[in-house]
Amino acid sequence: MSACRTLVRTSLFSLECKLRSTRPTSSSISLPPLTCFSHPQGLRIAPYRVHTRSHASSTEGAALLIEATNPTLEADEGLSNDNVEQLLANPDDVERLMKMDRRSVSLDWGGDSVRSNRWFPYLDRFRCGTGECLSSREVLEAMSPHILDVRKEKFRNVVLNRSYSVCLVVEGLCDFGNVSAVCRSADALGFQSVHVVSCDSKRYRDNRHVSMGAEKWLDIEIWNSTQECFKVLKSRGYRIATTHVGMDAVSIYDMDWSCPTAIVVGNENRGISDKALELSDLHCSIPMKGMVDSFNVSVAAGILMHHAVCDRTSRLGYHGDLTMEESQILLAEFSLRHSKSAISIAQEFAKRKATMFTPKL
Repeated sequence: MSACRTLVRTSLFSLECKLRSTRPTSSSISLPPLTCFSHPQGLRIAPYRVHTRSHASSTEGAALLIEATNPTLEADEGLSNDNVEQLLANPDDVERLMKMDRRSVSLDWGGDSVRSNRWFPYLDRFRCGTGECLSSREVLEAMSPHILDVRKEKFRNVVLNRSYSVCLVVEGLCDFGNVSAVCRSADALGFQSVHVVSCDSKRYRDNRHVSMGAEKWLDIEIWNSTQECFKVLKSRGYRIATTHVGMDAVSIYDMDWSCPTAIVVGNENRGISDKALELSDLHCSIPMKGMVDSFNVSVAAGILMHHAVCDRTSRLGYHGDLTMEESQILLAEFSLRHSKSAISIAQEFAKRKATMFTPKL
């Protein structure tokens, strides 16, 4: 009899546990079945992870994101690891990322299309690789049907606040997570141009997640030596400002950032190299109010860039200073970087354009 009672208790306890395990928790998300949605043609359901948290546990659910895939392109939000490695390992391979034709690195870059004492790297021409060329206006015309309106608005807002008048140079950094963090800050603050001197591509690739893919939207130039980098920057009209704690250093708050300036940050341990200090036009520093006498290099770069934007806005009324023509060219550049399919779409547009203007015999 006792054994029978024990058996009954065990059975009831097992049944209770089973019912408890199948009962939905308060933190779960119930979703309607997919069949209840009526999908317009050209739309698909894409999974999107949503995180919820209850008082005692954390669970993951799923939400539904409807994205237009036809005729619009999906944004390629990051470069592949291979592209990043190739870009950073080969200074002459910048064209792997940059699509519109660029001005020569030659020291005499002056011309009617370049505003005096101000650098802009792109020409109003995209070579399709099949002999045809497109202007920025034609690139935008080709890409417009394939990019969502919300994405195009994002591009316009970003370009409106972009500037080449102040650029960033990172020299000899050891922690390439810092390079990635600097790129992310540069993109967020409206800096289009970043220069990297002496880069270890593998270590950068391993820390690329820190940048959140920001390098896709920046113009990154790689240099083998500080001398080469500074020589080209000076030929483009930049003054070189190296960050250095010394008696001759000028406070960043006393500088006029409306002048074209290249900000140089150096190695985490050694700081700016002696060669960079020698070749720079001035030394600057961030006033320190605490016991420590330096910031982390990525933090320092963020502070420098943020103050430069604030100072330029105070003096000029704006930070982004591209002309209408330059803005259109950069919009075309962003459109071509938007997706891996963008180049083939532009090429097909160029072929149709060539066919239309070919005289019939």
